Amino acid sequence: DVKGREQILKVHSRGIKLRAGVDLARIARATPGFSGAELAALVNEAAILAAMRNKEAVDLAELEEARDRVRFGREKRSRVMEEEDIRVTAVHEAGHALVSMLIPGQDPLHKVTIVSRGMALGLTMSLPERDDYHHRRSKLLGMIAMAYGGRIAEETVFGEVSAGAQNDIQQATNLAKIMVCELGMSEVVGPLNYTAPRESNFLGREFMVASDISEDTLSTINKEVRRICEEQ
Repeated sequence: DVKGREQILKVHSRGIKLRAGVDLARIARATPGFSGAELAALVNEAAILAAMRNKEAVDLAELEEARDRVRFGREKRSRVMEEEDIRVTAVHEAGHALVSMLIPGQDPLHKVTIVSRGMALGLTMSLPERDDYHHRRSKLLGMIAMAYGGRIAEETVFGEVSAGAQNDIQQATNLAKIMVCELGMSEVVGPLNYTAPRESNFLGREFMVASDISEDTLSTINKEVRRICEEQ
């Protein structure tokens, strides 16, 4: 949890000099799902960044950049993109950000960037105020809507969509399937479990349907997943 992550960050930062006032609790809130090894890598990366910038102490800027590097990969500022591609990316990320701000109950918006990292051309990041153990239906629906925000923005501004929403669609569809088949959040399907047993956080894994589901039930599930995604 967030307190555990903060304690781990404190342990790994003992050997480096932090600038006075650096709030490790802020970094702990912004690293849900990070393992101990990833938190250690974050601190080490921040120390390297501070040294490269000729700083005497690690500041919040280095810690946040290190978090992004560990989670999403290094910035690819050398990637040459045409002006139109940059504009599409900007509109896409603005769509995510706008939907996030307009839907009640979502985590506060923290960062929007069109500097590419890894395979992503841009990123929109929220900063949880606390660990969420309940994942209420309204919040999950909002997360699906936010995932589609980029695609809707592209369609609204340019009149067509690009392939940039591929990962967003995958995440939204996966979450809708879990809502319907595992969390009992569909009145049509009911409070029944149709997923194959797996030991992992439901928001961070791929959906796997059980092998003993009838064709009629599978059809009903698919219709419900489609309805949720289309509504959001």
